[in-house]
Amino acid sequence: MEVFTPRTLDEALRIKAENPDARFIQGGTDVMVELTFGGERPRAMVNLAEVGELRGWSREGDAVRLGAGLTYTEAMAAPLAELAPALAEASRTVGSPQIRNRGTIGGNLGTASPAGDALPPLLVERAEVELASVRGVRALPLEEFLVGVKRTALEPDELVTAVRLTPSGGAQTFMKVGPRNAMVIAICSLAVVVDTEKGEVRAAFGSAAVTARCVTVPLAEAGELTERVAEAAAPIDDVRATAAYRRHALRVLAGRALDRCLRG
Repeated sequence: MEVFTPRTLDEALRIKAENPDARFIQGGTDVMVELTFGGERPRAMVNLAEVGELRGWSREGDAVRLGAGLTYTEAMAAPLAELAPALAEASRTVGSPQIRNRGTIGGNLGTASPAGDALPPLLVERAEVELASVRGVRALPLEEFLVGVKRTALEPDELVTAVRLTPSGGAQTFMKVGPRNAMVIAICSLAVVVDTEKGEVRAAFGSAAVTARCVTVPLAEAGELTERVAEAAAPIDDVRATAAYRRHALRVLAGRALDRCLRG
């Protein structure tokens, strides 16, 4: 296996264009586990750890741009945690401190697991994913970027470079259910935001369909949220939980999250 370590984004994109089968790696918390446990070994890997353009976050007018290399630990810290509190809450539930220090938002998006903890908080804030290649840059709503279980709308020569969202400023929270409080993949997860400016409540859930999904109800009909979330779910039976349990848990989480947000 050949490993490339570009120093700039342009160099990384050029390498990917010349090696379309290469895998990008940043923190390695997903890719290395996959390779260790028998995943398909790529002919080349592109190590993004030295690409400074992917790090950190910035304000762009009313919007916030989260670099793909933003770690969960960074997402937990103020002032970003005050702008995206549900994302900060979700980040606190990810793995161990070591994993939070290495794992990145871009990696969570690229893996596109239905259980990705960062996905529901980003969905409720109507995030867009920034994709770059040697051909240019484009943006996709996160809902369109996620197309299936660990499948995305990424073209072979593209890289997730950032996520953009405009903070709603509404009360929001994140919750998940697992067999224990930490170091687990969610049985199901849920983020809720009460957007009073738009007069609506948005809920996004994970681990209960082929992708994380978002449900929106008018604020005046907030009481219907729990059933709307349960109806939108398409859970499966697996070793971690039954479909029936997941649907029930989502109802409970939606009710608790909504109550927490409405109580302020």
